[in-house]
Amino acid sequence: MTRKRRTPKTHYSLVHELFASDSAPMPAHTRRHQLTRMADALSEMMHAPRPGNEAWRVLSDAVNLLETLVLCGEAPVKDATTGKTIASHWRGCDGNPVEIADASGLLADAITAMAKAGERAFDGKPMRLDGPGLQAVRAVLEDYQTALECLPARTMVRCHRTTEKRIREIYGRIDHLPDGVHVMVI
Repeated sequence: MTRKRRTPKTHYSLVHELFASDSAPMPAHTRRHQLTRMADALSEMMHAPRPGNEAWRVLSDAVNLLETLVLCGEAPVKDATTGKTIASHWRGCDGNPVEIADASGLLADAITAMAKAGERAFDGKPMRLDGPGLQAVRAVLEDYQTALECLPARTMVRCHRTTEKRIREIYGRIDHLPDGVHVMVI
């Protein structure tokens, strides 16, 4: 008997995306709620004796959302030497392009830091961020806050949906990932 993998629930549907404003940011209470959850999760990862899985998930979601914003925009910006996407342009609330980039250059470090924190939990240790990991995650949260404040609600809902789709695709390939690529589900 094979066991079916649990895929994460989706938070937003296409209907949510279509009804979200394409000229105004997410409502202030929604932005405040997201940012408060992220700040609380970071505080828990820093100060709680044994940070919970939910704090790790909230921070991982923020990191994944920023990664989507950087990699999957309407007009990707490539690094001239490596050819990797380093930023993307999205339409801002006024309709003009807004470049969303990994301003600090710490997105990859934040991804690594979250993986290390998860590995600590699997080893029976508290799920903590080390110093550089904490700095990287803080920088990603700041970049995400900037994006949340300048992009229309429709774009942010699309970002959530695209991130969920990317995660589902990764779950679908979990048995066939390249060497060195690890997926963490906590």
